[in-house]
Amino acid sequence: MFGLPCRVTRLSIIFVLSSVIPFSFTLGAEATRKISAPSNSRTSARTAASRSRLPIVKPETVGLSGSQLARIDDAVKDAIEHHETPGAVVLVGHRGRIVFRKAYGNRSLEPEVRPMLVSTVFDMASLTKVVATATSMMILLERGKYRLDDPASKYLPEFAPPRKDSATSGRPANVAWDPQDKSHITLRQLMTHLSGLKPDFDLSQKWTGYAEAIRHLGDETLQARPGTKFTYSDLNYIALGEIVHRLSGEPLDQFSEQNIFKPLGMRDTSFTPGEPHRERAAPTERRSGTESYLGGSPATSGPNEFRQGEVHDPTAWRMGGVAGHAGLFSTADDLAVFCQMILNHGEFSGVRILSPLGVKTMTTNQVPAALSHDAPSDSHVARGIGWDIVSSYSSNRGDLLPPNSFGHTGFTGTSLWIDPSTQTFVIILTNRVHPNGKGNVTALRARIANIVAASIQEIR
Repeated sequence: MFGLPCRVTRLSIIFVLSSVIPFSFTLGAEATRKISAPSNSRTSARTAASRSRLPIVKPETVGLSGSQLARIDDAVKDAIEHHETPGAVVLVGHRGRIVFRKAYGNRSLEPEVRPMLVSTVFDMASLTKVVATATSMMILLERGKYRLDDPASKYLPEFAPPRKDSATSGRPANVAWDPQDKSHITLRQLMTHLSGLKPDFDLSQKWTGYAEAIRHLGDETLQARPGTKFTYSDLNYIALGEIVHRLSGEPLDQFSEQNIFKPLGMRDTSFTPGEPHRERAAPTERRSGTESYLGGSPATSGPNEFRQGEVHDPTAWRMGGVAGHAGLFSTADDLAVFCQMILNHGEFSGVRILSPLGVKTMTTNQVPAALSHDAPSDSHVARGIGWDIVSSYSSNRGDLLPPNSFGHTGFTGTSLWIDPSTQTFVIILTNRVHPNGKGNVTALRARIANIVAASIQEIR
């Protein structure tokens, strides 16, 4: 399907398998880097968190079947052989322990073959929405900065009501709605994709820069009356990323770094990663290919140069790499800490990021019952604050994990799913868009979720 050169297809698939035995993670070369923390009573706890990782144990010690989990090997191997992805990192956590953590295949096929490693840095794509943006918004909610049903225009003047003219001034509100009027969109509707905004900007429009993106938000028209239709939209989270900035006084990347990633010791998680992390990153598509999404934008690089450690999403790319919907980079180990924090009701290793009720609100369905069937293909939809619970996008839940579980996916091939009822999470990281954007890991995500669910031998 990828049409790879013969020399590549003849290469043996490289599997890098980490041993699944009890041991503690080590910080490696970055252990000597100082982690700044506020000078208060939580400083020692934050420092401890920066050094901690989940222990890795044999699955049987926590009630899972190791032989069942081993079936993940065949599922991933099959996906690689069918050119659905060049490689993958799969990590499974259960009851505060890591029970499965392996790297498969290659992180790069072109211009040279490089094996996948468990430490590979991935472009998170839309996982940015839940890991960075929604979590930042919930932190600000807990600080009393806003209410969920506040109009977004209160904090984002670009959504202010349009000037009335003769065509709209006398129109009764119960007769029609004005597609130019975004002033009725609430923050809850942005977070649950019920705003009425379309999925993305018109990529054929030629503009660049973060400020231009926010200005274009103000020019967008609604496709549906706010609160009446579920439409998954990057524009919702671009708006929320800017609202984090305006409520906190810090850009999204800085706020999430100081309030989520650094306290949790997520040392490999950031927007616009530096050179060491860029070198460890899994490449995505050729730069010329991703730039072609932008309406024939003039190429800024050679045709064979791949994006590596640089955001793949075309809108986030022309916004400078920091956006509420995409732009975050991370690793499986860092995401494991984040997932465990959620399962721990907002706390990890003595550091509290969210309150228990904050986590409960984020992971509880916020979609009105009247809209429960208003989703693509008329399927049931349930969304939390950022989190996907049930929708046409939640294939990574599989068929066995219960409906009160939640997760998210990313366009580049990333996904995570969390089940509080069994205290389990599944992280699947791939760069399925490498090398030519034609990979597809939808089926792989579901297969792995089913294997993991079937491995659980004890339900408490």
